[in-house]
Parts: sequence; C-alpha cells; structure tokens
Amino acid sequence: MSNLEKYDQIFTETFEIGKADLEGLKYQGIPAWDSVGHMTLIASLENAFDIMFDTMDVIDFSSYEKGKEILSKGEYGVDFNA
Repeated sequence: MSNLEKYDQIFTETFEIGKADLEGLKYQGIPAWDSVGHMTLIASLENAFDIMFDTMDVIDFSSYEKGKEILSKGEYGVDFNA
C-alpha cells in the first residue's frame, strides 16, 4: 500500500466518508471532524507512519491537503509520490 493510499484510508475510516469526499475536506467541514475526531486522526496517522507530530503541526493540520503538506516536510519525510 502506498503512503497516499494509507493516508486516504485513515481519513475515510476515521470520518466514515468516501474517497470522493477527501479533496477539499477541511477541519470542522463535516461533523465527524471535530476536536475528538481530529485527535483520533492524528493518533492514527502517527501510528501508521511511525511519527510523532509536533504540537504546532497538530494545530496547523486544518485540511486534507494541508495534512499531506505537513507530512511531506523533512521532519516527517512521508513521500506521497512513491
């Protein structure tokens, strides 16, 4: 499974949404992505990618796209193009 497939699967399972709903998805854009859902998402991503998010990155993680940007940073080094 590619990193992008893993990332997408975490979103779809955490928020019980379809893959078609991911693009443009924003924090609090759906009822499931509230503060509790956010921390569930963060914990699932940390587990899947074997990382520990910096507190500021948890706060900045405001959308599906922003999450990919944060994870792609040198600190985490998740490659979504592989």
